Amino acid sequence: MAQKVAIGSDHAGFEAKEEVKKYLTDEGIDFEDFGTFSKDSCDYPDYARKVAEAVSKGQCLRGVLCCGSGIGVAIVANKVRGIRAALCHEAETAKLSRQHNDSNVICFAGRTTPTEKIREMLEVWFATDFEGGRHKTRVDKIEKPRAGETLEASAHEGETQSWYSIH
Repeated sequence: MAQKVAIGSDHAGFEAKEEVKKYLTDEGIDFEDFGTFSKDSCDYPDYARKVAEAVSKGQCLRGVLCCGSGIGVAIVANKVRGIRAALCHEAETAKLSRQHNDSNVICFAGRTTPTEKIREMLEVWFATDFEGGRHKTRVDKIEKPRAGETLEASAHEGETQSWYSIH
């Protein structure tokens, strides 16, 4: 699996994403920027899905997403199979998202989260390991389809599978 980090944002999270890039560069962490590349209005699902799919497919080890509230990108990322995206607002939730949920994507609210907080959360998130044990059992349940559901193959070959259907 690749060791680099996938990052992305919409226009409202663009400045926060640029701060994430500075942090990653300062820490010597390799990353791939999936956009957006300006403050021009755009749709967050386009960028959140690219980041989530890069992590899901193993092209990147983890992902960082930013939008205005962090909510939209978290919703989109969590629709991709194998992604456990956590919207975090302080270091403690970032830490717990790794320890208890094995989060592989962290999401930030660009409009309301100060740069210092984002850097602090990233530091904790990257330094924290998954505890496993009873938490692994719970994480395994996230990935398991519910009764009556099967994982549908995507319409496009090679595309990440990202939804269940009831049969």
